[in-house]
Amino acid sequence: MQATVVKNAGSHYLLSQLPRWEVFPAVLRGKIRLKGSAITNPIAVGDRVEYEMDGESAVITDILPRRNYVIRRSTNLSRQAHIIAANVDRAYLVVSLYFPEVKLPFLDRILVTCELYGIPATIVLSKTDMYRELGSGEIARFKDIYEGAGYPVIETSVQTGEGIEAIREACRGCVNLFSGESGVGKSSLIKALDPSLDPKIGAISAAHLQGKHTTSLYEMYPLSSGGYVIDSPGIRGFGLVDVEKEEIARYFPEMLKAAADCRFTPCTHTHEPGCAVKAAVDEGIISPERYNSYLGMLEEDKKFR
Repeated sequence: MQATVVKNAGSHYLLSQLPRWEVFPAVLRGKIRLKGSAITNPIAVGDRVEYEMDGESAVITDILPRRNYVIRRSTNLSRQAHIIAANVDRAYLVVSLYFPEVKLPFLDRILVTCELYGIPATIVLSKTDMYRELGSGEIARFKDIYEGAGYPVIETSVQTGEGIEAIREACRGCVNLFSGESGVGKSSLIKALDPSLDPKIGAISAAHLQGKHTTSLYEMYPLSSGGYVIDSPGIRGFGLVDVEKEEIARYFPEMLKAAADCRFTPCTHTHEPGCAVKAAVDEGIISPERYNSYLGMLEEDKKFR
């Protein structure tokens, strides 16, 4: 029999035979734990699995091939990686300009990972009611950077309802991952999409202006309007996995487009003469923020090798 993993609680799981939502508990057969020793979790939310009944308990016997997945490497676990979610139709990357302040290199690492595994990504700009009064210039600049790179940006506020209906409609009939740093309002956004849901919501630490970790488990929820959302714990570190240094530029859509005109192939877009990517940065076609994120990933890659 087959089902989808809808909750990961360490060595215990909840499964459901989607699209039917009737969850039941399961455990993992020991031999599967040995597969992929560099992965901290052999099974992720969204995985399709085979299982059999052992008395009244379900036992997962195999993991079916993944269509895609989102994976990260923590900076303090450089040799190990963690799969955030599998078989995702779209990733919603939730950020706030302030409280906590958006970290563009962090966002860009997630975007590169989505590009690497073929997962469409939408950027959700949360809490716009809190800082729009400060002026629209910062919002406009942020949107210029990422819409210019080819990513949809949706402005949202759970207080005013701005953008909520647009996301709700886009989620219909799909498996949607919501991810972001701690404190950006991800769980509040999910609850706004469907008030019957109750993902954990935490307060911002005033001392550090960073979110306190509240969601400790990965979990999928059904939306009453249709589709599913995967809520992931707030993330603070995001290292790239399974991408070579020479390949990173391919996963910046705006850089990939410009690179076709580089004088030399391959080109690292750092020092070569006649580099079309560097020229595009100088001309304002590629944002310096995105280019600096790329340079940071090249440096990060050296640390892990």
